[in-house]
Amino acid sequence: MELASFLGRALFVSVFLLSAWQEFNDFGEDGGRSAKSLKPKFNAFVNHVTTHTGQQLPPVDMKILIAAAIALKGIGGLLFVFGSSLGAYLLLLHQAVATPILYDFYNYDVDRKEFGQLFSKFTQSLALLGALLFFIGMKNSRKHGRQLRKKAPKAKAN
Repeated sequence: MELASFLGRALFVSVFLLSAWQEFNDFGEDGGRSAKSLKPKFNAFVNHVTTHTGQQLPPVDMKILIAAAIALKGIGGLLFVFGSSLGAYLLLLHQAVATPILYDFYNYDVDRKEFGQLFSKFTQSLALLGALLFFIGMKNSRKHGRQLRKKAPKAKAN
């Protein structure tokens, strides 16, 4: 069972680690292709948030945002493979921040091809987020289960 759990975590996290590795190799001085493709999506997200909330988000350098994403996916992925809840939380943070920015289906009409593609990727990303929440919940329930089983020893009757 331990081997199956480890293999499952390794396969799950391969998506994050391969993505981090690809972005790291392409990073360069300007943040690479990821920074160039993220900038318009991030700007659209900022405009969307500002329009709906009236709050202006602070300016963010795309290079720093991509470096943070690489770090979250890389460190979180390595920790997650070995069953760490911290790794799951780091990946959860990445998914929670990146998903609405990268898969901005809400900026397109339902009739357009882009809407379907982005919405499909958005729901897949939500599934990854759900799997991370499930892992964290299982880790917490096992921890609490062990604590409940460690009750005080019963006194012997003479």
